[in-house]
Amino acid sequence: MSAASTPSPSRTSPAPGPPRPTPPAGASPAALVRWTVDVINSHDAEALRQVFGPETYERLPPRTVRGADALVAWWADVFTALPDLTMTIVGLAENADEGEVFLRWRLTGTHTGGDWEGIAPSGARIDLDGMDHFTVTDGRIASNFVVFDQMQFARQIGLLPADGSRVDVGLKWAYNAWQRRRR
Repeated sequence: MSAASTPSPSRTSPAPGPPRPTPPAGASPAALVRWTVDVINSHDAEALRQVFGPETYERLPPRTVRGADALVAWWADVFTALPDLTMTIVGLAENADEGEVFLRWRLTGTHTGGDWEGIAPSGARIDLDGMDHFTVTDGRIASNFVVFDQMQFARQIGLLPADGSRVDVGLKWAYNAWQRRRR
């Protein structure tokens, strides 16, 4: 076969991938949150756009993220930073009349990818416990308030010293001395 009759790679269609997951039609708020966790575990940030609207906001410990574009980008960064991220549902409670879902979760992964909230990859294993308070309106997440222990995270990646370590004791001693001096 001559080179002229061989299709160039730029003209061939990409191989179709698996279909993107879609939220269950008519799902309860709790079912929508469970679907969202499943998508998080599949690391498909773009699929999350289906449950985020332009007015959706998530209040995260370091900052508030608003709108579908910013939220999809935030999750894409998280998936890059923690390529083996897994979120496990520990508990879930729903107030369907108000469209509220309370989620208790455990997030594990290894910080080997890109930066996470400005922190360079540490190679450290992450094991965080947290809670979310979702508000769901018209089949979309309207808001989410996320709580997790930032000190636990900072100690796990080495940003803060281990509790009770010599460095930790020294920092606390120096801080207390400084506070006594200020008084």
